[in-house]
Amino acid sequence: MVAERKKPPLSKEEIEELKADLMLADSLTRIENTLMILSGKGGVGKSTIAVNLAAALAASDKSVGLLDIDIHGPSIPLMLKLEGSRVSSVNERGLIPLRYNDNLKVMSIEFILKDQVDEAVIWRGPMKHRMIRQFIAEADWGELDFLIVDAPPGTGDEPLSICQMAPPRSQAIIVTTPQKVALKDVKKSIRFCKSLGMPVFGIVENMSGFVCPQCGAYHPLFSEGGGEMLALEQGFKFLGRIPLDPKLVTASDAGKPFVLEYPASPTTKAFDAMVAAVLSLSTPRLKKH
Repeated sequence: MVAERKKPPLSKEEIEELKADLMLADSLTRIENTLMILSGKGGVGKSTIAVNLAAALAASDKSVGLLDIDIHGPSIPLMLKLEGSRVSSVNERGLIPLRYNDNLKVMSIEFILKDQVDEAVIWRGPMKHRMIRQFIAEADWGELDFLIVDAPPGTGDEPLSICQMAPPRSQAIIVTTPQKVALKDVKKSIRFCKSLGMPVFGIVENMSGFVCPQCGAYHPLFSEGGGEMLALEQGFKFLGRIPLDPKLVTASDAGKPFVLEYPASPTTKAFDAMVAAVLSLSTPRLKKH
């Protein structure tokens, strides 16, 4: 009779990996809905969509987390006036996200880089994956109705990592602009989501024309209707057209969500329609912070 071989003991690294996986699983059970804000290319206003969606959901009395996983170019801290802020590491989980207000918690790599904010981050894929897992598993998000994830453009390491570790109730919102080149890249994002089994909640067309502040007339600046046509073609929700407003830039630079500063703006009204669609995902529950 051949003696059964004993398995070698786990290494320190394997134990740490197992612990991180267990913490990740525990964190994901506390998040009701996760929305990945994706885009096929840069410059379409994806972070603007993420910030204002998160702020509007929080203003609707939902418990919201906003996670910036753009390792190389985080912009959320600037857009919420949190530059220079640092996360604490004072409880058993490790990281404590920053509170923008009572209903909105925020996490970004910039909050843990200490004095290296202006330095280039030169990381390979596995290191990015571990950092993103740490953002979720080792951050004390508590109970969340929504986790909004602002991913860098394209289909690289960061979007791949977050989609692979996302909980079952996760969906993507894909941001585009009306130009043909942007719509072409959106199709790549759609194929990316399909290959990973990530449902697409809808498509939003940003920078879709301009509403004159004097007369209220709408003026298309680029081609129009491309985002809606693509959503119809692919069978996704069309979450609306977000018109340009010069105050969007000034609000972002001042670290103030546009939808909270200018609630009567046509741009905010367009956001409201998208927020209403997103709110349909949430079920009422007792909030725990």
